[in-house]
Amino acid sequence: MDKFNFVRNGMIRLPPGFRFQPTDEELVFQYLRCKVFSCPLPASIIPEVNVCMYDPWDLPGDLEQERYFFSNKESKYRNGSRANRVTSSGYWKATGTDKKIVSSRRNHIVGKKKTLVFYRGKAPNGCKTDWVMHEYCLVNAETTASINTAENALHQKENWVLCRIFSKKRSCKTDEEVIRVNNAEMVHAPQTNNNPSPVSSSSSCSSSSGITEVTSSSEAGDEEEISGCTKFRSC
Repeated sequence: MDKFNFVRNGMIRLPPGFRFQPTDEELVFQYLRCKVFSCPLPASIIPEVNVCMYDPWDLPGDLEQERYFFSNKESKYRNGSRANRVTSSGYWKATGTDKKIVSSRRNHIVGKKKTLVFYRGKAPNGCKTDWVMHEYCLVNAETTASINTAENALHQKENWVLCRIFSKKRSCKTDEEVIRVNNAEMVHAPQTNNNPSPVSSSSSCSSSSGITEVTSSSEAGDEEEISGCTKFRSC
């Protein structure tokens, strides 16, 4: 069977009705691990892109959806291990603590997830945006040691990462619009009269001649004309 390939021009192209919603463990163990050690992927669905060569809004894919990329980390300094996360318009800044990704089968750590936020401008005076990146990397030393070319594999493991990029503003936009619309409707809604005029008791009468029922606020005994006929209210 041919390997499934859902990447076209650097973007994920899934058939209608399909969604790519992997868990953290699946991203690390099924995709990133296979990518690092050149094993067959479950599907060719994650493109290779150097995410720091682009601003988050310029990366390929639908801006309204989460986007996934395999990326190589570049060192900020030649002899250093600090990653370079500077783009043309800003930089990615790590926030919070790294989350450990634990295998549900073997109950050991297979990777970690780092959360980063994009800032416009130059550090440290950048302006925080709504763009967020989850960066996944491998940390399982046992898997690395089992590879014959351990040194080369270790070098690859340290450089290949899997990135999930999305905008928090996109996910909250719908709720904000609903609240704004509801508030506008409350402001412009017509005011109802809380003290409506009293409605007098109504009476209805009908005759065997098929005359339509008539309701009036006049007192009983008042005379009404209906279709040219004179009728006295007696009910």
